[in-house]
Amino acid sequence: MAGLELLPKEYGYVAIVLVLYCFLNFWMAAQVGAARKKYKVLYPTMYATEAENKDANLFNCVQRGHQNSLEMMPMFFTLMILGGIKHPLICASLGVVYSIARFFYFKGYSTGDPKKRFTIGKYSFLALLGLMICTISFGVNMLIA
Repeated sequence: MAGLELLPKEYGYVAIVLVLYCFLNFWMAAQVGAARKKYKVLYPTMYATEAENKDANLFNCVQRGHQNSLEMMPMFFTLMILGGIKHPLICASLGVVYSIARFFYFKGYSTGDPKKRFTIGKYSFLALLGLMICTISFGVNMLIA
């Protein structure tokens, strides 16, 4: 295929990690759907209100855990795709760390106590920092090459 031969063969790991994160995202979406049923929050309501639902905080924490992961996904994907061109194994490894940390971020948030999202979830931000460094390295390498 034209152009693919320019990518390092290890770039396949980057692609696999991105797909694994998609499965994590599908799982989180299913958790929101289950929370909608459990806490009786009907579509198209995005967030429940305490005035209408005594379990609003519990539902909203599940919803926010997924929503925040969606908000971060474009940055994560962009950094993985670009940084992975020069550093595929490092980026794939950081992507696995990011994905595992995002799972625990979601699980912690879903308890209803938002502070619990950072217990392990905080490591997702360190993984993003590493991905940023890899992407900067890629960009600088392109400029001087």
